[in-house]
Formats: sequence, C-alpha cells, structure tokens
Amino acid sequence: MPQRPALFPTLLAGAILLLVVHGLGRFIYTPLLPWLVQDGLLDIQQGATAATWNYLGYLIGALLAVRWHRVAQIRRSLPWALAVNVLSTLAQTQAESADALYALRLLNGISNGLVFVQAPSLILEWLARHRRISSSGLVYLGVCVGLILSSLLVSLSDGLLQGADRWWPAALLSIPLAWWGWRQLARLDMPEDEPAAVSAVGPSGRLLDRASTPLFLSYAGAGLGYILPMTFLPMVAHLQIAPGSFLIGNSWLVVALATLPSPWLWNRLGVLLGDAPALRLSYVTQLVGVLAILLLPGASGILICGVLVGGTFLGTVLLTQRLARTLHPHQGPRLSAALIALYSLTQLAGPWLTGVWLDMGGTLHSAFWLGAGALLWGLLWMLLVPRQR
Repeated sequence: MPQRPALFPTLLAGAILLLVVHGLGRFIYTPLLPWLVQDGLLDIQQGATAATWNYLGYLIGALLAVRWHRVAQIRRSLPWALAVNVLSTLAQTQAESADALYALRLLNGISNGLVFVQAPSLILEWLARHRRISSSGLVYLGVCVGLILSSLLVSLSDGLLQGADRWWPAALLSIPLAWWGWRQLARLDMPEDEPAAVSAVGPSGRLLDRASTPLFLSYAGAGLGYILPMTFLPMVAHLQIAPGSFLIGNSWLVVALATLPSPWLWNRLGVLLGDAPALRLSYVTQLVGVLAILLLPGASGILICGVLVGGTFLGTVLLTQRLARTLHPHQGPRLSAALIALYSLTQLAGPWLTGVWLDMGGTLHSAFWLGAGALLWGLLWMLLVPRQR
C-alpha cells in the first residue's frame, strides 16, 4: 500500500507563498502609506491612486490565471509570477516618484493575482489526488501571518528607514521565502495533465451552469461586502471614537489578529458541517459584523465588526474555492481563477461606489449599508447553491 505523503511541507510552502505576495507584497502597503505620506514621497491622493493600480493588477492577474489554469501551465507561470512579485517589491526601494510606484504596484498586483490563484489551486489538485482535500484551507494561514508580520516590519523599522527605503525589510525577507516555497511546490508529484474521469456524458467546459452560477453571484456579494470594512474601518474609528481610545490606532491590528485562527476554524467547520452550510454561516457572521458598526455606536460596533469580518472573510474564500471544485472537479483551477477575478472586480467596485455615495452627500458610516446589502445578497444566493455532489 503506497505511503501517504506528508502534508505539512506542502501546506507550509503554499502558506509562505501567500505570505510573500499578499502580506509582504500587497497588505504591507496599508501600514506603510501614512509614513510614505509623512516622508513626502506621496500625498494622500497619490497613495489612493497607487492602491487602485495594485487592485487593478490583481484583477488582471486573476484573469490571466483563468487562461493558465492547467497543471502544466501553472508549473510554468507560477515561478515567473513569484519572481516578478519579489523583484517589483525590491524595485520599490528605489521608487522615488509616484509614477514609478504606480507602475511597480501594478506589476506587483498582477503577479499577486496569479500566485494567489495558482498556488492554492495547485495544492488543492494535489490534495484531491491524494484524497486529503479537507486540509486545503490551511494554506490561507499565510495571509493571516502576513498581515501581522507586515505590521511588525513597518513598526520595527520606523525611525531607522525613510521614504522608499521603508520597503527594504519586506523586499529582503520575501526573497528567501519565495525561493524556498517554490522549491517545495516544484517537487509535487502531479502529472502534467490529469486524465479525464470516465463518464457516460463528458464533463461540461462551461464555467456557469445551474450549479455554479448561484455560487458566482453569491461570491460577488462577498467581495463587495467585506472590502468596505477592510478599507474604511480605521477611518470610521477616527471619526466615531473619542481621542485616546485604543481602537483609534489599533483597529487594523484587531482585524489582523482576528484573521489568525480563521483558516483553521472555517476549514474545520467545513469538514464538520459541509462546505455549503459553513459558507452560509460565514455570510451570516460577516453580515452581523457589518450591521454592528451600523447599529451599535462607537467602540463596541467597531470592535465587533473588526473581529467578525476579520475572522470570517478568509473562511468565505477557502470554502467557496473548495465548494466550486466539488461542483466541477474537472475544472477546479479554472473555476478558482474565475471566482478570484470576480471577487477582485467587486473589491474595486466597493471604494468607487462609496465615493459616489459621498459625492451625493452621504456619510462614510452610512455607506456600510452597501456592504450589508451585498452580504445579504450573497447569503440569499448561497441558499440556491445545490447540495455537494
């Protein structure tokens, strides 16, 4: 009887690659931005523009992953995407102008989108091959650790580095981590092209059908619903809480800490309850979090929102990816890429719709009703997703 492969090195490698591209490549920009503005490298408007270019790049990367979804294609493109991500982070240490940073954040986003789709997809296919798919969600622990690590790197280097040099800690750390992570994934015993399952009726090549369409529509609500608190929670804290409160400077830390146990928790709930029921529960939890900031004044609402949304959004991601593969096992990586592309598109829409609302005379606080409505939309469509086959 063949020996079962060790899961830990593969899951650790996937988590480290997500830490590199999402923590050190993408999310470190959030705590860095106030210091880059203070150093005179950017103004607030330029900082927002740089973030938009990164989000656009992420969408482009996810769309490329829809095209390059086969195992052989992932093996070829994933190392190049990692190299571009690391090199663009490294080049940001020399970006002394806003235009240079825009271009580098775009490249960083494209490579991030590719790696964020392809690395978990490759691992998911490998786990399915060895009938260990229930462990797939643990890969997303890398995002949680990356959020905390990025905050630590920025705070520990404050006073030592200025301007573009503030990128150096992330750049130097990402090089060995990306190299080690890819070396582990390159060794996976995956055939170049999995043989198609024998069936009286060949599997459909359509992305959207009666099974997957409700899941796509639900996931659109998830992307729009989570991005509002994840983008504007610190700003709402500044507007609503009295000066001197712990949450004014640490609401983002609350979110980061809440993410840490979330992949394990939601992965476990998916195993115990089934991925579809657990996914419905994740929508309810996030909806309660967004409603808390709308209905509870001040610190209590912000704290509940940070904990519930921060501790749930990754669960929605990992459960949706796994459920999609269950519905269409013959095109798992392609479905994963398409879902991430949709998710990133609705992320782009969230801040834009908020800006439109503010221009119409609305408040930032009331804009959170948009997020609540999006999560309710997602929950209602999840009720129409068929039972797992």
